[in-house]
Amino acid sequence: MKTAIVTGAARGIGLATTDAFLADGWSVAMVDWDGDELAKAAASRDNTIALAHDISNPQQVDATIRETLAAFGQIDALVNNAGIADFGPIEDTDFERWRRVMSVNLDGTFLMSQAATAALKDTSGAIVNIASISGLRASTLRVAYGTSKAAVIALTQQQAVELGEYGIRCNAVAPGPVRTKLAMAVHTPDIIAAYHNALPLNRYGTEAELAGTVVFLCSDKASYITGQCLAVDGGFEATGIGLPALRS
Repeated sequence: MKTAIVTGAARGIGLATTDAFLADGWSVAMVDWDGDELAKAAASRDNTIALAHDISNPQQVDATIRETLAAFGQIDALVNNAGIADFGPIEDTDFERWRRVMSVNLDGTFLMSQAATAALKDTSGAIVNIASISGLRASTLRVAYGTSKAAVIALTQQQAVELGEYGIRCNAVAPGPVRTKLAMAVHTPDIIAAYHNALPLNRYGTEAELAGTVVFLCSDKASYITGQCLAVDGGFEATGIGLPALRS
């Protein structure tokens, strides 16, 4: 049975990705720093372990790999999904806020990938890093978040180039607007309408749609795909800065 590590697995895209792996017969090491929520999610899912670790902490990252190997014996895929969505104006983003975002979104992705590399060599496994459409096109209030996700995309390419000789494939997924509980809680009707107007498919994506893409990239069906950033965004990137009113 193949094994995946999914970070940020307690909710949202990470939990949906866990379920998609399980549906395909994988085992999953679920990682999240919210231990209580993680335990609830894992309790109802067979073939999982719950690892309440902080991926920005190198010691806890090493523990994640050790505990996964102890439980399942191998690692076939790593999904670096954990992240902080902290938005604010450039002038209000102090260094502490900047570092908090970078420590999880970028440092955690690097640390987890580095720690898992030896095990992934043994299985010719795959890494999928969850970036963001904000790493592909700039927007307001995202100086730390967008920069961190752009760096994740560059990191993915570096990983693909260096690890390809070991058969390890490394790709990124850049979600556009996704209908998560958090997004729906903070997006006003005006924001939702504005996103719909800017999206060629005229709707938010779903967590399941993102999860399906991630699992595909980890599967043998994507055996010749590496070094790519796939925008799962309803066409949002393709619209550039065009005015929605002109499309009608």
